[in-house]
Amino acid sequence: MFPIDLTITGVENLRAWEALLVYDPQVLEIIDYDVSLFLGKTPGSSVLNGSHPLPDTDGRQFLAFCSNDYLGLAGDARLAAAAREGAERYGVGAGASHLILGHATAHHALEAALAQFVSLPRALLFSTGYMANLGIVTALAGREDAVFADKLNHASLNDAVLLSRAAFKRYAHGDLAALEKLLAASAARRKLVVTDAVFSMDGDIAPVPALLRLCERYDAWLVLDDAHGFGVLGATGAGVLQHYGIASERIVYMATLGKAAGVFGAFVAGESDLIEMLVQRARPYIYTTAMPPLLAHALLASLEIIAAETWRRELLAQLIARLKRDVAGLRWRLLPSDTAIQPLVIGANDEAVRVSEQLARRGLLVPAIRPPTVPPGSARLRISLSAAHREQDVAQLVGALLEIEKKS
Repeated sequence: MFPIDLTITGVENLRAWEALLVYDPQVLEIIDYDVSLFLGKTPGSSVLNGSHPLPDTDGRQFLAFCSNDYLGLAGDARLAAAAREGAERYGVGAGASHLILGHATAHHALEAALAQFVSLPRALLFSTGYMANLGIVTALAGREDAVFADKLNHASLNDAVLLSRAAFKRYAHGDLAALEKLLAASAARRKLVVTDAVFSMDGDIAPVPALLRLCERYDAWLVLDDAHGFGVLGATGAGVLQHYGIASERIVYMATLGKAAGVFGAFVAGESDLIEMLVQRARPYIYTTAMPPLLAHALLASLEIIAAETWRRELLAQLIARLKRDVAGLRWRLLPSDTAIQPLVIGANDEAVRVSEQLARRGLLVPAIRPPTVPPGSARLRISLSAAHREQDVAQLVGALLEIEKKS
């Protein structure tokens, strides 16, 4: 149907598909980079994210600053042991959807533990955060409803709104006055305000208390995608609600389990009636095989580590402060962020790619993120820090940036 050579890989293939697509760059996210551009084509190297190597390409080793493994748990031996134990107890696959035969004791235990962890009445597991967002929005909103969304929201939230067929009202990033005007003017049957809790390309935290006040004033649900806050924000890592110390029956809370938690999957938490509604109406929950129960078993161990090992969040905070202090003299600027996501805005696309490639030649993997994933003129290095990093790792990155700037 499409005149594409399917043997093309990576960026070339992506660009071939892009040429055939008509899309709104404000709605569709496309990350236009390929790690092979940095690493070469020969099997055998590894990328080091502090605690564990990831196989890659050309016999060299790279220190990665692009992982979402914020607490350094993805390679933790205790999680590996828990996964093995789970495999011995439950086998490998779930074998069916949750509502047929796939809901194991491990899934039930994890849902109860997650609800308790985030201090909400009930939780529901999904296979991915993308599927969770699709499930939430399409279950709660339809043709007679309206969804109000920050323009920097993740693509999964945008796609969810489009799929729901609700009216799609978008406001400039963090512009609460604009949001209030949209809410006040809406006569929709049901209103949803949907937002990233931590914005994935900017690293800033959404003003959740102010958003909640608007939802209360205009009778709207507040859907929070805490993919990048869960495990990191809050005293015990319970996420953005703990960070702000807020609670409300209007909140629909989603978080992923493959970032700070180091495993895989996602969950939605909220009031019991809300979760029951999702069980009955969220198609990405109903019509897919449940996550392997061995992963749910491993996640129970992960939750214990997240809560107990506060040093991981403390170290991450130290590394964030160190990076912000040490790059202050660069001509490139960090966006305001107190999270593990530290975007260094380069500006021009070609310069961002060049800096990224120069870092790769020095053994540092920091991909360039360009439009339409980010606004035009704001191409950046999305630096992600982890508790698996060390002070000397950050010093190595800063030293390389200073050297590249000096030579450019």
